[in-house]
Amino acid sequence: MIVCHCQSITDHDIRSAVDWMRAADPDTVITPGKIYRALGKRADCGGCLPLFMDTMADCDTLEVPMHLRGLRRAPTQGIWNEGRPEGHRVPQRGTAQ
Repeated sequence: MIVCHCQSITDHDIRSAVDWMRAADPDTVITPGKIYRALGKRADCGGCLPLFMDTMADCDTLEVPMHLRGLRRAPTQGIWNEGRPEGHRVPQRGTAQ
C-alpha cells in the first residue's frame, strides 16, 4: 500500500527500513526522520505522517531497546551554564552592577 504519494513510499519500504536499521544497530531509536533518510527521501507535505507513524508502530522490530527505556534527562541539563568553567560563562543580561 502506498503511504506517501509525494515521495512514493510504500508500507513495505517503511517496514524494510525499520528492519534494516534494527539489524544494523540494535540500540538505535528509530524515528520517522531516520526512515526518510534511510530511504533517501524527505517529508514533503506531511499529510502522510499519521499513516506513516501507524505503519511504523505495526513493525515488530520498532520497539525501543529495553536498556534505553525510561531514561531521564542528564542531571547537568537545565543548568544555565551548561557545566562550563566560570571564565567561559556568558554573562547574564539584566544584572545590575
